[in-house]
Amino acid sequence: MVDALVVLFAELPAWQATVLLVGLSVGTALALELLVLRALLRYTSRTKTEYDYIFVGELRVPVVVTVALAGVYLLTQVPSILESVLLTPAQLDTFFGKPSLSVIVIAWAFAANRIVNRVVDEVKDKGSRFDFAPVFSNVWTLVVLVGAVGVLLSIWEYSISPLLGAAGVAGIAVGFAARDTVANFFGGIALYFDDTYKIGDYIELDSGEAGTVVKVGVRSTTLMMRDEVLVTVPNAVLNAAKVINQSAPQHRKRLKVPVGVAYGTDIDRFEELITDLAIAEPLVLSSPKPRMRFRRFGDSALEYELLCWVNSPVRASKATHELNRSIYKTLNEHDIGIPFPQREVRVVGTGDAEPVVGTTLVDDAVDVRADDPV
Repeated sequence: MVDALVVLFAELPAWQATVLLVGLSVGTALALELLVLRALLRYTSRTKTEYDYIFVGELRVPVVVTVALAGVYLLTQVPSILESVLLTPAQLDTFFGKPSLSVIVIAWAFAANRIVNRVVDEVKDKGSRFDFAPVFSNVWTLVVLVGAVGVLLSIWEYSISPLLGAAGVAGIAVGFAARDTVANFFGGIALYFDDTYKIGDYIELDSGEAGTVVKVGVRSTTLMMRDEVLVTVPNAVLNAAKVINQSAPQHRKRLKVPVGVAYGTDIDRFEELITDLAIAEPLVLSSPKPRMRFRRFGDSALEYELLCWVNSPVRASKATHELNRSIYKTLNEHDIGIPFPQREVRVVGTGDAEPVVGTTLVDDAVDVRADDPV
Protein backbone atom coordinates (compact mmCIF):
# COMPACT_ATOMS: atom_id res chain seq x y z
CA MET A 1 0.00 0.00 0.00
CA VAL A 2 2.76 2.47 0.99
CA ASP A 3 4.87 1.57 -2.08
CA ALA A 4 1.90 2.15 -4.39
CA LEU A 5 1.31 5.61 -2.93
CA VAL A 6 5.00 6.46 -3.19
CA VAL A 7 5.01 5.55 -6.89
CA LEU A 8 1.83 7.56 -7.40
CA PHE A 9 3.39 10.75 -6.02
CA ALA A 10 6.93 10.18 -7.31
CA GLU A 11 6.38 12.02 -10.59
CA LEU A 12 4.85 15.13 -9.00
CA PRO A 13 6.91 18.18 -8.05
CA ALA A 14 7.91 18.35 -4.40
CA TRP A 15 5.56 21.15 -3.37
CA GLN A 16 2.61 19.56 -5.16
CA ALA A 17 3.29 16.15 -3.61
CA THR A 18 3.60 17.77 -0.18
CA VAL A 19 0.37 19.72 -0.46
CA LEU A 20 -1.48 16.78 -1.94
CA LEU A 21 -0.28 14.29 0.64
CA VAL A 22 -0.95 16.53 3.63
CA GLY A 23 -4.28 17.66 2.18
CA LEU A 24 -5.41 14.12 1.48
CA SER A 25 -4.40 12.95 4.95
CA VAL A 26 -6.08 15.80 6.80
CA GLY A 27 -9.14 15.73 4.53
CA THR A 28 -9.59 11.98 4.90
CA ALA A 29 -9.18 12.24 8.68
CA LEU A 30 -11.82 14.99 8.88
CA ALA A 31 -14.18 13.04 6.62
CA LEU A 32 -13.82 9.94 8.77
CA GLU A 33 -14.44 11.92 11.94
CA LEU A 34 -17.36 14.03 10.74
CA LEU A 35 -19.14 11.63 8.41
CA VAL A 36 -18.32 8.07 9.47
CA LEU A 37 -17.20 7.88 13.07
CA ARG A 38 -19.74 10.31 14.47
CA ALA A 39 -22.53 8.53 12.63
CA LEU A 40 -21.34 5.18 14.02
CA LEU A 41 -21.15 6.70 17.49
CA ARG A 42 -24.74 7.97 17.28
CA TYR A 43 -25.92 4.58 16.03
CA THR A 44 -24.13 2.57 18.74
CA SER A 45 -25.45 4.90 21.45
CA ARG A 46 -28.95 3.61 20.66
CA THR A 47 -28.13 -0.11 20.71
CA LYS A 48 -28.92 -2.38 23.66
CA THR A 49 -25.32 -3.11 24.53
CA GLU A 50 -22.65 -0.65 25.61
CA TYR A 51 -19.74 -2.61 24.16
CA ASP A 52 -20.06 -1.41 20.55
CA TYR A 53 -20.36 2.18 21.79
CA ILE A 54 -17.17 1.77 23.82
CA PHE A 55 -15.38 0.18 20.87
CA VAL A 56 -16.30 2.90 18.37
CA GLY A 57 -15.73 5.73 20.87
CA GLU A 58 -12.24 4.61 21.80
CA LEU A 59 -11.19 3.95 18.19
CA ARG A 60 -12.05 7.46 17.00
CA VAL A 61 -8.78 9.03 18.12
CA PRO A 62 -6.33 6.37 16.82
CA VAL A 63 -8.12 6.12 13.46
CA VAL A 64 -8.11 9.88 12.91
CA VAL A 65 -4.51 10.24 14.13
CA THR A 66 -3.36 7.37 11.90
CA VAL A 67 -4.96 8.81 8.78
CA ALA A 68 -3.77 12.35 9.53
CA LEU A 69 -0.15 11.33 10.18
CA ALA A 70 -0.01 8.92 7.28
CA GLY A 71 0.68 11.85 4.96
CA VAL A 72 3.54 13.06 7.18
CA TYR A 73 5.11 9.62 7.09
CA LEU A 74 4.69 9.32 3.33
CA LEU A 75 6.49 12.66 2.90
CA THR A 76 9.65 10.92 4.09
CA GLN A 77 9.28 8.24 1.41
CA VAL A 78 8.60 10.23 -1.80
CA PRO A 79 11.86 10.69 -3.86
CA SER A 80 10.89 14.09 -5.25
CA ILE A 81 10.43 15.47 -1.74
CA LEU A 82 13.63 13.91 -0.49
CA GLU A 83 15.61 15.55 -3.29
CA SER A 84 14.19 19.04 -2.80
CA VAL A 85 14.57 19.57 0.97
CA LEU A 86 17.67 20.65 2.86
CA LEU A 87 17.47 17.73 5.28
CA THR A 88 18.99 14.38 4.47
CA PRO A 89 16.68 11.35 4.16
CA ALA A 90 17.93 10.10 7.54
CA GLN A 91 17.20 13.48 9.19
CA LEU A 92 13.82 13.66 7.52
CA ASP A 93 12.97 10.21 8.80
CA THR A 94 14.22 11.10 12.29
CA PHE A 95 12.28 14.35 12.59
CA PHE A 96 9.10 13.40 10.72
CA GLY A 97 8.83 9.70 9.87
CA LYS A 98 9.66 8.07 13.16
CA PRO A 99 7.81 10.60 15.35
CA SER A 100 4.66 10.17 13.28
CA LEU A 101 4.84 6.37 13.58
CA SER A 102 5.51 6.69 17.31
CA VAL A 103 2.45 8.86 17.84
CA ILE A 104 0.34 6.32 15.90
CA VAL A 105 1.63 3.43 18.04
CA ILE A 106 0.97 5.34 21.27
CA ALA A 107 -2.55 6.27 20.14
CA TRP A 108 -3.43 2.65 19.31
CA ALA A 109 -1.88 1.31 22.52
CA PHE A 110 -3.80 3.85 24.60
CA ALA A 111 -7.05 2.98 22.80
CA ALA A 112 -6.52 -0.78 23.21
CA ASN A 113 -5.95 -0.35 26.92
CA ARG A 114 -8.95 1.96 27.31
CA ILE A 115 -11.28 -0.44 25.50
CA VAL A 116 -10.47 -3.32 27.83
CA ASN A 117 -10.61 -1.15 30.96
CA ARG A 118 -14.00 0.28 30.04
CA VAL A 119 -15.39 -3.17 29.24
CA VAL A 120 -14.13 -4.37 32.63
CA ASP A 121 -15.89 -1.43 34.31
CA GLU A 122 -19.09 -2.48 32.57
CA VAL A 123 -18.99 -6.17 33.55
CA LYS A 124 -17.36 -6.18 36.98
CA ASP A 125 -20.65 -5.33 38.76
CA LYS A 126 -22.76 -7.81 36.80
CA GLY A 127 -22.25 -10.75 39.12
CA SER A 128 -19.57 -12.68 40.93
CA ARG A 129 -18.71 -14.47 37.67
CA PHE A 130 -16.74 -11.34 36.71
CA ASP A 131 -14.95 -10.80 40.02
CA PHE A 132 -11.63 -11.52 38.34
CA ALA A 133 -12.20 -8.91 35.62
CA PRO A 134 -10.10 -6.19 37.35
CA VAL A 135 -7.20 -8.64 37.50
CA PHE A 136 -7.32 -9.13 33.74
CA SER A 137 -7.52 -5.38 33.30
CA ASN A 138 -4.24 -4.95 35.18
CA VAL A 139 -2.57 -7.76 33.25
CA TRP A 140 -3.77 -6.32 29.95
CA THR A 141 -2.40 -2.88 30.85
CA LEU A 142 0.99 -4.44 31.55
CA VAL A 143 0.94 -6.38 28.26
CA VAL A 144 -0.01 -3.29 26.24
CA LEU A 145 2.68 -1.21 27.94
CA VAL A 146 5.41 -3.78 27.29
CA GLY A 147 4.25 -4.28 23.70
CA ALA A 148 4.10 -0.55 22.97
CA VAL A 149 7.58 0.01 24.40
CA GLY A 150 8.94 -2.85 22.31
CA VAL A 151 7.41 -1.46 19.09
CA LEU A 152 8.67 2.06 19.83
CA LEU A 153 12.19 0.78 20.43
CA SER A 154 12.00 -1.12 17.15
CA ILE A 155 10.84 2.01 15.29
CA TRP A 156 13.74 4.01 16.67
CA GLU A 157 16.09 1.15 15.78
CA TYR A 158 17.16 0.28 19.28
CA SER A 159 18.07 -3.37 19.67
CA ILE A 160 15.77 -5.06 22.16
CA SER A 161 17.75 -8.32 22.28
CA PRO A 162 19.75 -7.26 25.38
CA LEU A 163 16.53 -6.15 27.03
CA LEU A 164 14.89 -9.49 26.26
CA GLY A 165 17.87 -11.33 27.70
CA ALA A 166 17.83 -9.18 30.83
CA ALA A 167 14.09 -9.61 31.14
CA GLY A 168 14.48 -13.37 30.89
CA VAL A 169 17.08 -13.46 33.65
CA ALA A 170 15.00 -11.11 35.80
CA GLY A 171 11.91 -13.21 35.17
CA ILE A 172 13.69 -16.36 36.34
CA ALA A 173 14.95 -14.59 39.46
CA VAL A 174 11.53 -13.16 40.27
CA GLY A 175 9.92 -16.53 39.57
CA PHE A 176 12.12 -18.27 42.14
CA ALA A 177 11.80 -15.47 44.69
CA ALA A 178 8.03 -15.15 44.40
CA ARG A 179 7.07 -18.62 43.25
CA ASP A 180 4.30 -18.90 45.85
CA THR A 181 2.76 -15.59 44.79
CA VAL A 182 3.02 -16.53 41.11
CA ALA A 183 1.50 -19.95 41.83
CA ASN A 184 -1.37 -18.34 43.71
CA PHE A 185 -1.95 -15.84 40.91
CA PHE A 186 -2.13 -18.46 38.16
CA GLY A 187 -4.07 -20.75 40.48
CA GLY A 188 -6.69 -18.03 40.85
CA ILE A 189 -6.88 -17.60 37.08
CA ALA A 190 -7.31 -21.37 36.65
CA LEU A 191 -10.09 -21.42 39.25
CA TYR A 192 -11.80 -18.53 37.45
CA PHE A 193 -11.74 -20.21 34.04
CA ASP A 194 -12.82 -23.55 35.52
CA ASP A 195 -15.70 -21.76 37.28
CA THR A 196 -15.01 -23.86 40.38
CA TYR A 197 -16.94 -21.55 42.68
CA LYS A 198 -18.14 -17.98 43.03
CA ILE A 199 -18.92 -15.58 45.85
CA GLY A 200 -21.77 -16.90 47.97
CA ASP A 201 -21.11 -20.59 47.26
CA TYR A 202 -20.70 -23.02 50.15
CA ILE A 203 -17.62 -25.15 49.52
CA GLU A 204 -15.91 -27.98 51.37
CA LEU A 205 -12.22 -28.85 51.06
CA ASP A 206 -10.67 -32.29 51.28
CA SER A 207 -8.85 -31.07 54.41
CA GLY A 208 -12.20 -30.67 56.21
CA GLU A 209 -12.69 -26.89 56.09
CA ALA A 210 -16.10 -25.79 54.87
CA GLY A 211 -17.54 -22.32 54.53
CA THR A 212 -19.13 -19.68 52.34
CA VAL A 213 -16.95 -17.90 49.78
CA VAL A 214 -16.97 -14.20 50.68
CA LYS A 215 -13.98 -12.94 48.69
CA VAL A 216 -12.02 -14.16 45.67
CA GLY A 217 -8.71 -12.33 45.36
CA VAL A 218 -5.66 -12.49 43.15
CA ARG A 219 -3.66 -14.40 45.76
CA SER A 220 -6.23 -16.16 47.94
CA THR A 221 -9.88 -16.98 48.59
CA THR A 222 -11.59 -16.08 51.86
CA LEU A 223 -14.17 -18.39 53.46
CA MET A 224 -16.65 -17.51 56.19
CA MET A 225 -16.94 -20.52 58.50
CA ARG A 226 -20.10 -21.46 60.38
CA ASP A 227 -18.68 -19.97 63.60
CA GLU A 228 -18.19 -16.62 61.76
CA VAL A 229 -14.43 -16.98 61.49
CA LEU A 230 -12.72 -15.92 58.27
CA VAL A 231 -10.29 -18.44 56.81
CA THR A 232 -7.97 -17.39 53.98
CA VAL A 233 -6.90 -20.18 51.65
CA PRO A 234 -4.19 -19.63 48.99
CA ASN A 235 -5.46 -20.11 45.45
CA ALA A 236 -2.63 -22.53 44.68
CA VAL A 237 -3.87 -24.80 47.47
CA LEU A 238 -7.45 -24.62 46.20
CA ASN A 239 -6.31 -25.34 42.67
CA ALA A 240 -4.56 -28.52 43.82
CA ALA A 241 -7.17 -29.65 46.37
CA LYS A 242 -10.45 -31.47 45.95
CA VAL A 243 -13.15 -28.83 46.27
CA ILE A 244 -16.77 -29.84 46.81
CA ASN A 245 -19.08 -27.02 45.80
CA GLN A 246 -22.28 -27.80 47.66
CA SER A 247 -24.04 -24.81 46.06
CA ALA A 248 -23.64 -26.03 42.47
CA PRO A 249 -25.21 -26.77 40.12
CA GLN A 250 -28.18 -25.99 42.40
CA HIS A 251 -28.11 -24.22 45.74
CA ARG A 252 -30.15 -26.84 47.61
CA LYS A 253 -28.57 -29.73 49.50
CA ARG A 254 -29.73 -33.29 50.16
CA LEU A 255 -29.64 -34.63 53.71
CA LYS A 256 -29.07 -38.24 54.70
CA VAL A 257 -30.28 -38.82 58.26
CA PRO A 258 -29.53 -42.36 59.56
CA VAL A 259 -32.24 -43.99 61.70
CA GLY A 260 -32.10 -47.39 63.42
CA VAL A 261 -35.23 -49.27 64.48
CA ALA A 262 -35.63 -52.49 66.46
CA TYR A 263 -36.16 -55.83 64.80
CA GLY A 264 -39.85 -56.77 64.82
CA THR A 265 -41.03 -53.20 64.17
CA ASP A 266 -43.87 -52.64 61.71
CA ILE A 267 -41.68 -51.05 59.05
CA ASP A 268 -44.62 -49.74 56.97
CA ARG A 269 -45.92 -47.76 59.94
CA PHE A 270 -42.38 -46.68 60.86
CA GLU A 271 -41.60 -45.38 57.35
CA GLU A 272 -44.88 -43.48 57.22
CA LEU A 273 -44.23 -41.79 60.59
CA ILE A 274 -40.74 -40.64 59.67
CA THR A 275 -41.79 -39.41 56.22
CA ASP A 276 -44.68 -37.42 57.68
CA LEU A 277 -42.54 -35.69 60.28
CA ALA A 278 -39.98 -34.80 57.59
CA ILE A 279 -42.73 -33.25 55.46
CA ALA A 280 -43.92 -31.26 58.47
CA GLU A 281 -40.46 -29.85 59.18
CA PRO A 282 -40.30 -26.21 57.90
CA LEU A 283 -36.61 -26.43 56.95
CA VAL A 284 -37.22 -29.41 54.66
CA LEU A 285 -38.31 -28.79 51.07
CA SER A 286 -41.56 -30.37 49.95
CA SER A 287 -40.11 -31.08 46.51
CA PRO A 288 -38.33 -33.43 46.03
CA LYS A 289 -40.51 -35.28 48.51
CA PRO A 290 -38.78 -36.79 51.59
CA ARG A 291 -38.47 -40.58 51.48
CA MET A 292 -37.13 -43.49 53.52
CA ARG A 293 -34.58 -46.05 52.35
CA PHE A 294 -33.93 -49.41 54.05
CA ARG A 295 -30.16 -49.76 53.79
CA ARG A 296 -29.15 -52.95 55.65
CA PHE A 297 -29.80 -55.42 58.45
CA GLY A 298 -27.52 -54.17 61.21
CA ASP A 299 -26.17 -56.01 64.23
CA SER A 300 -28.67 -54.37 66.57
CA ALA A 301 -31.17 -52.60 64.32
CA LEU A 302 -32.79 -52.27 60.94
CA GLU A 303 -30.73 -49.45 59.45
CA TYR A 304 -32.67 -46.80 57.53
CA GLU A 305 -31.84 -43.42 55.97
CA LEU A 306 -34.17 -40.47 55.72
CA LEU A 307 -33.48 -38.63 52.45
CA CYS A 308 -34.72 -35.05 52.13
CA TRP A 309 -33.64 -31.64 50.80
CA VAL A 310 -33.00 -28.20 52.30
CA ASN A 311 -32.77 -24.98 50.29
CA SER A 312 -29.19 -24.15 51.33
CA PRO A 313 -26.11 -26.08 52.50
CA VAL A 314 -25.80 -23.78 55.54
CA ARG A 315 -29.19 -25.05 56.78
CA ALA A 316 -28.13 -28.70 56.73
CA SER A 317 -26.89 -28.85 60.35
CA LYS A 318 -29.95 -27.07 61.74
CA ALA A 319 -32.32 -29.27 59.73
CA THR A 320 -30.52 -32.45 60.87
CA HIS A 321 -30.82 -31.29 64.48
CA GLU A 322 -34.57 -30.65 64.18
CA LEU A 323 -35.20 -33.93 62.37
CA ASN A 324 -33.29 -35.97 64.95
CA ARG A 325 -35.30 -34.34 67.76
CA SER A 326 -38.59 -35.04 65.97
CA ILE A 327 -37.62 -38.63 65.18
CA TYR A 328 -36.71 -39.36 68.79
CA LYS A 329 -39.94 -37.86 70.16
CA THR A 330 -42.14 -39.55 67.55
CA LEU A 331 -40.68 -43.02 68.09
CA ASN A 332 -41.04 -42.69 71.87
CA GLU A 333 -44.66 -41.58 71.50
CA HIS A 334 -45.47 -44.65 69.40
CA ASP A 335 -43.46 -47.10 71.54
CA ILE A 336 -41.07 -47.94 68.73
CA GLY A 337 -37.73 -49.09 70.07
CA ILE A 338 -34.46 -47.45 69.12
CA PRO A 339 -31.81 -50.13 69.79
CA PHE A 340 -28.28 -49.25 70.66
CA PRO A 341 -25.17 -51.37 71.27
CA GLN A 342 -24.72 -52.58 74.87
CA ARG A 343 -22.11 -54.66 76.65
CA GLU A 344 -22.51 -57.26 79.40
CA VAL A 345 -19.69 -57.46 81.93
CA ARG A 346 -19.47 -60.65 84.02
CA VAL A 347 -17.33 -60.37 87.13
CA VAL A 348 -16.00 -63.83 87.96
CA GLY A 349 -14.97 -64.22 91.60
CA THR A 350 -12.08 -66.32 92.97
CA GLY A 351 -12.20 -68.72 95.91
CA ASP A 352 -15.49 -68.58 97.79
CA ALA A 353 -16.66 -65.45 96.02
CA GLU A 354 -19.81 -65.82 93.98
CA PRO A 355 -19.71 -64.47 90.45
CA VAL A 356 -21.77 -61.38 89.86
CA VAL A 357 -23.58 -61.41 86.57
CA GLY A 358 -25.13 -58.35 84.93
CA THR A 359 -27.95 -59.10 82.51
CA THR A 360 -28.63 -56.69 79.64
CA LEU A 361 -29.16 -56.79 75.94
CA VAL A 362 -25.80 -58.04 74.80
CA ASP A 363 -23.58 -57.25 71.86
CA ASP A 364 -20.32 -58.38 73.50
CA ALA A 365 -19.48 -60.24 76.68
CA VAL A 366 -16.30 -59.70 78.64
CA ASP A 367 -15.14 -61.82 81.60
CA VAL A 368 -13.31 -59.93 84.32
CA ARG A 369 -11.97 -61.73 87.41
CA ALA A 370 -12.55 -60.10 90.76
CA ASP A 371 -8.85 -59.78 91.49
CA ASP A 372 -8.08 -58.16 88.08
CA PRO A 373 -7.18 -54.48 88.24
CA VAL A 374 -9.90 -52.17 86.95
